[in-house]
Amino acid sequence: MKQGTTIITLDNGYHLWTNTQGEGDIHLLALHGGPGGTHEYWEDTAQQLKKQGLNVQVHMYDQLGSFYSDQPDYDDPKIADKYLTYDYFLDEVEEVRQKLGIDKFYLIGQSWGGALVQMYAAKYGQHLKGAIISSMVDNIDDYTKHINQVREEALPAEAVAYMKEKEASGDWDDAKYQSYVDVLNDGYVDRKKPAAISHLASTMATAVYNVFQGDNEFVVTGKLKEWNFTDKLKDIKVPTLVTFGEHETMPLDTAKRMAKAIPHARLATTPEGGHHHMIDNAPVYYDHLATFIRDVESDNFKD
Repeated sequence: MKQGTTIITLDNGYHLWTNTQGEGDIHLLALHGGPGGTHEYWEDTAQQLKKQGLNVQVHMYDQLGSFYSDQPDYDDPKIADKYLTYDYFLDEVEEVRQKLGIDKFYLIGQSWGGALVQMYAAKYGQHLKGAIISSMVDNIDDYTKHINQVREEALPAEAVAYMKEKEASGDWDDAKYQSYVDVLNDGYVDRKKPAAISHLASTMATAVYNVFQGDNEFVVTGKLKEWNFTDKLKDIKVPTLVTFGEHETMPLDTAKRMAKAIPHARLATTPEGGHHHMIDNAPVYYDHLATFIRDVESDNFKD
């Protein structure tokens, strides 16, 4: 399969940026978070797995609306209604799989991408060897409860009160409010900030992010406010790795419950890892991922 970047044309006429790294007969398709984020924390995944003694072709893409792919005019209500939906992004994964020509592959998704993994494994599981849910809950209420606990522990009481005041008034751009968001990001989302993935301008597709998430990682005001996949976890039949950071925005108690509810799942956690624990503690994160893939490949996977 062609290495490097390929622009694929979807059946709807839009174009997506894709990139393939690594060699071998094992295929891993990586989904980014956000929604509206980019592929960039997956860029060294093939290298990291090779360090673990595993040759894997890693396929990445930026979802529709994200920085490197086409960005529809979401100001048009008809376009927004058609493409800013769970169903669109789920079926986009399947179309990308078809366009790349891969089957019997592994699917990994971070955060929002982890929600897509849950949905894809339940609907299109016949195409998968295994699923990896990285830092994503099955029920958003667990997340919002936990994230409020996190900020109450991380910030002084007066700072939390100030944040809640600004959230109630919708004053998301307030400088002091954003300074507290930065503190929480530094502690629980991006604990390491490698220069290689920094940019002079923001690469976040805010039109997509705002519709699903809201203004920031710590308050959910968009469509994800209704996210609840708990009753459908039983429909995920393929071997599944649930992997969370031990110092992040997502609650570990939920990860433990998910690993029990999915018929064939195991849980692996990353010490000193925040929400982006594939960067914060790459050796441990990729050891867990390589071990999972190796066990599935050798038919030795145990829950």
